[in-house]
Amino acid sequence: MSDIAVTNASLELLRLATEARSKAHVPYSKFPVGVALRTRSGDVHVGTNIENASFPEGWCAETSAISAMIMASEGVDSRQIEELVVIAEHTPPITPCGGCRQRIKEFGSPDTIIHAADLDGIKQSYTLGVLLPAAFNL
Repeated sequence: MSDIAVTNASLELLRLATEARSKAHVPYSKFPVGVALRTRSGDVHVGTNIENASFPEGWCAETSAISAMIMASEGVDSRQIEELVVIAEHTPPITPCGGCRQRIKEFGSPDTIIHAADLDGIKQSYTLGVLLPAAFNL
């Protein structure tokens, strides 16, 4: 694991991401994923993956959580992702896909913390800058 601290707040995000994972709609892949994110304002939002028979029309868990964040936002700080946990039953733990990394970048910064967890807990932690070093910008 990196030298990024796993705090009590991180563990609460893990708990919420695990709960979100249990609500996944994954009749095709059978691969549920959960995400919980915390904004600069301290708000927490969760999401899970939602599949659709018309691939690629499903949503990743990160996309679901970001959508919930946008709908609940009240000001700039409530749209700035500070920390995120993604959980799935996979070894090694998954990290956000490329598209989701770019979505997180839209509302985060290179310092946004991303924790990768499996069913036993947080196993790896990264900054977004490490996961997406050459992000697309307009």
